Amino acid sequence: MRLIPTALAALLILLPSARAADSKSDPQAALTRPRQSLQSADFRAVGHLVRVDPSGKRTSYALTLKAHWFPGVLRVLCEIAAPAPAHILLEMRPNGPDAIQIAHPGDKAPKALPFDQWTDGPLGPGFSYEDLLEPQYFWPNQIVLKQTKYGARDCDLLKSTPGPSDRTHYAEVRSWLDRSIGFPVYAEKTLKGTGKVKEFTYYGLRQNSGVWSASQVEVKMRGQSGSTLLIVDRGSAKANLDQKVFSSEQLIHF
Repeated sequence: MRLIPTALAALLILLPSARAADSKSDPQAALTRPRQSLQSADFRAVGHLVRVDPSGKRTSYALTLKAHWFPGVLRVLCEIAAPAPAHILLEMRPNGPDAIQIAHPGDKAPKALPFDQWTDGPLGPGFSYEDLLEPQYFWPNQIVLKQTKYGARDCDLLKSTPGPSDRTHYAEVRSWLDRSIGFPVYAEKTLKGTGKVKEFTYYGLRQNSGVWSASQVEVKMRGQSGSTLLIVDRGSAKANLDQKVFSSEQLIHF
């Protein structure tokens, strides 16, 4: 079973298979599926993160992703193995502050990751820590710009912009959501300040046991060579994870 969490859909991306609502120009209808995917998340996925530099050289990190929605908060644990072990706990709260903690071998306690470092990631800024949270579906400003095509797929083009209290390095996110399944097939995230655009493309969409997933997500910076790939080799959509999995004790256990 090959899974990639969204909204992690992301984070991270797991979506129910019921028929999508007719969103037309209604952003709340278009948002139903991405929000449901996060608020019912309970998955484990094993794969690797790959950076492809402009010359084509590949650097790969093995990783495991574990995620569960608890009342009012999505917790995502990213466990990175070789070549540089680290554990990252990400927390997304639709009605409160997001938070990221990180631990390395030998640490006595996890450390809060400063907000200015959220744009980094294990392999640089391609797949940033913030990209593993996908909070844009809960931002207060949502507009369906139009119904359009992405390849052969009929999509709602959703524009999401943060409110003044949202901690994010993105000025806006545009998501192409497949209208038949409510699943993101492509997204553009515009960075604050620089205006640079990160392009996310989701490959290998499939349905398994009532859950839609993607086997690979590729991230590119518009106008630049190279990319970063999140590839999932196997996983479980119903992992039955509990609070202990995301505890501070587990975070510093290597």
